[in-house]
Amino acid sequence: MSPLMNTPIARATRPWLWLPTLYFGQGIPYVVAMTLSVVMYKNLQISNTAIALYTSWLYLPWVIKPLWSPVVDLYRTKRWWIVGLQFLLGLALALVAFTVPAGNGFQLTLAVFWLMAFSSATHDIAADGFYLLALPAHQQAALVGVRSTFYRLAMIAGQGGLVYLAGSLQEFTGDVRVAWTAIFILLAVFFVGLALYHWLVLPRPTGDGPVGAGQPFAAGYRAVFGAFFRRPGIKVILSFLLLYRFAEAQLLKLVTPFLLDGRAIGGLGLTTQQVGIVYGTVGVIALTLGGIMGGLIISRYGLKRLLWPMIFAMYLPNIIFVFLAVTQPANLLVIGAALAVEQFGYGFGFTAYMMYMIMVAAGAHQTAHYAICTGFMALGMMVPGMAAGWIQDHLGYLNFFLWVLVASVPSFFVTALIKVDPQFGRKV
Repeated sequence: MSPLMNTPIARATRPWLWLPTLYFGQGIPYVVAMTLSVVMYKNLQISNTAIALYTSWLYLPWVIKPLWSPVVDLYRTKRWWIVGLQFLLGLALALVAFTVPAGNGFQLTLAVFWLMAFSSATHDIAADGFYLLALPAHQQAALVGVRSTFYRLAMIAGQGGLVYLAGSLQEFTGDVRVAWTAIFILLAVFFVGLALYHWLVLPRPTGDGPVGAGQPFAAGYRAVFGAFFRRPGIKVILSFLLLYRFAEAQLLKLVTPFLLDGRAIGGLGLTTQQVGIVYGTVGVIALTLGGIMGGLIISRYGLKRLLWPMIFAMYLPNIIFVFLAVTQPANLLVIGAALAVEQFGYGFGFTAYMMYMIMVAAGAHQTAHYAICTGFMALGMMVPGMAAGWIQDHLGYLNFFLWVLVASVPSFFVTALIKVDPQFGRKV
């Protein structure tokens, strides 16, 4: 046994028993809200305009989660929140399963997805707080890669495995609604089991309890938010957080419909299983590798030196979608390779955005300020995504992808305005 794992804290927490499952469980509801819902509604013949508009609203809980994050600190333990919310997520997923076959299933499932999204955003707050409480500083650094890896594995399981399984069940049963009902029953059972497992194995850190006892809640609340919004250059900071992904927010909402739509209307005509392979599996692996590569290169050269190469790496590969819309290739290897290149670039370029948020959040209220940054990040994804379906319906896929290239201009503009310490992110 390594010296790291033989410390009293390590023996007490046994992170490998709970850390992978905690962050895998954190990733699944987000994938359900952002990706599985889009695929399911497309299978149910909902229009692109409605899909993009209404599923974009599911970002809102992640946008506003900083507003209630102090509640998780002030009441009960992080452990209590994690287990309770996982049971609630299981209930929400079961409700989705029962509402899919209903005549007004679109409206009912959206309502339940909202419940699930709020539960998931709150679970994120509790899980991240528990990670900081349960592990000493050296283990937090050593295991941060494990967190990211299992979160990405949740994306592969959701966008890849579950999408493929849904397609296979559709072929087997001949009924789209029955197939998706089975998928959400499976997810509900998984989360109830996850809650029971974590109830048994999660450690009980001595510091895991209500914080700030005897302190006025309102005063502390105002101090945290006031310190963030009084930062020098806050207008530029917020502009960057909102606009860096302006074009990408629109593109992401229409990739799956583009892959599934028939060739006669400009799509690629893939089956649900094929989308699960080329986008949900190959694409997510490429996205993960791009993110890993981005982090390694920033640690060598620093964020300032890599900022411009990274934004070009994020947006230039979007030309690939123009190529796919013009040529409409039928070869799955060509489509998969094209998506892998685009997703690798996206993962590589997105690393700069994540590092900038870490830089902005640094200080006495780092956890709360990082949560505020992620809220603005989610808002920057939600609002542009809401209009994406309407734009595509009016322009068609080819002109929509050309518009996405034009829409990247604001991202380059705000990147030119920000200031970055030349040494930030660089390993000394």
